[in-house]
Amino acid sequence: MSGPHSPAYLELVEHLQQTALLGSCAHLLGWDEQTYLPPKGGELRANQMALLSGMVHERATAPRMGELLSQLEEETAGAGGETPEAANLREARRSYDRAVCMPKRLVEELSRVTILSQQAWVEARQQKDFSKFLPWLEKVVTLKREEATAVGKDGAPLYDALLDDYEPGMTTDMVHAVFTPLREELVALVQQIAGSERSPDRSLITREYPIEAQRRFGPRAAEAIGFDFSAGRLDEAAHPFCSGIGPGDCRLTTRYDAHFFPQALFGTLHEAGHGLYEQGLQRDAFGTPMGHSVSLGIHESQSRMWENFVGRSRAFWECFFEPACETFPEPLAGVTLDDFYRSVNIVEPSFIRVEADEVTYNLHIMLRFELEQPLISGDLRAADVPAVWNETFKKYIGLTPPDDALGCMQDVHWSGGLIGYFPTYALGNMYAAQFYNAAEAELGNLHEQFAHGEFAPLRDWLRTNIHERGQLYRADRLLKAVTGQSLSHEPLVAHLRQKFGAIYDL
Repeated sequence: MSGPHSPAYLELVEHLQQTALLGSCAHLLGWDEQTYLPPKGGELRANQMALLSGMVHERATAPRMGELLSQLEEETAGAGGETPEAANLREARRSYDRAVCMPKRLVEELSRVTILSQQAWVEARQQKDFSKFLPWLEKVVTLKREEATAVGKDGAPLYDALLDDYEPGMTTDMVHAVFTPLREELVALVQQIAGSERSPDRSLITREYPIEAQRRFGPRAAEAIGFDFSAGRLDEAAHPFCSGIGPGDCRLTTRYDAHFFPQALFGTLHEAGHGLYEQGLQRDAFGTPMGHSVSLGIHESQSRMWENFVGRSRAFWECFFEPACETFPEPLAGVTLDDFYRSVNIVEPSFIRVEADEVTYNLHIMLRFELEQPLISGDLRAADVPAVWNETFKKYIGLTPPDDALGCMQDVHWSGGLIGYFPTYALGNMYAAQFYNAAEAELGNLHEQFAHGEFAPLRDWLRTNIHERGQLYRADRLLKAVTGQSLSHEPLVAHLRQKFGAIYDL
């Protein structure tokens, strides 16, 4: 008997879901490590995570998994079609083949070291002392290079193997192909903006915005766009993130600065965008590819869309400016909607990626992409990262970081072993522009809807066209199915030129 209800298929699904359930325990411990873990609990947490990661790996590479996959592939050979069952089989095979290349020892060591590395990163960043983080970065890079060697293809760059973990099917060359024209367009736009005689008033967003008031305002905005707080929560962390533990449990984090209003609000909207994706996945498909996001690039398209295309739009503030004035009466006294809208969209070189404007943001990503490749290939020593970072940052952004906390230590990713992740942010911006255009073509003028507080039409459209489809398609196929287009930098550039051309009178 073959097909979606065959004993072999049902056994495969059960195995995947039980493995995911065990993995969700590790996700919960990972969330706790970055939010509430006592400072002295790092070593215990590292050992806990190593143990759990090893157990998950044993299940993911169990010989029975291989037998089931082979049996089902033989039974369905030639069947074709883009069905949920075919997607589950296709992506389960991909995950299995990658997992069996990884020794259990390496999986456990990566889990242990990255927990300790993240603890060291927090302290080193606070003290602006790269030397305290360097030994851990060296260990992480060595382990990730070993991983890339184990799972990579002969003759392909080691970086391809790590990138493929986050964006299946994407290669370094493919990223270069879209980044190169995007960089040229962005540099030209930045130069035009710099030459404009119109400049938003930055002081409007650096006045004192009480943190307690921010803690009320951010969740209000996240709830308005559709994040379900009965199935999630918002906490604080050194670096904002979203952790989808499983159905009914999605954890968001943000960080606050009393003198920089955009940080917490847009960070919260960004993570809520991720959270909407997690909450929009099919609950009964949990643990299977059909209950999982397509790729990190597609995931980032959701967060960047809600943060920028929605949250930084004038229409959003037509809806939220009055509540903002009520929540922050002193800093917004006498401020007009137009002036505030322009201030939250100010374009200027800055040190911190997560605080960067829409125009310069992708340049921050390209810098990291440029450094990660030689770091993994061995052409860049970890000890040389600060100097090369500062040199490249000067070339891309035009600034030299005054210290490593504002430079190469600002992101949590490398301490957590997330090398190969960064390109997905810029890919997500491009995906977002194309998805947004497709949504508006179908739903009508989205800005009019936002101005009236109507965010559900866009959320529901994304849920139907992206979230609920799970991994039915790979990213490139999903984009084509939803928009009729292949990946391109042009829609994003068109959006940026239209929006900032109006703000800066270009």
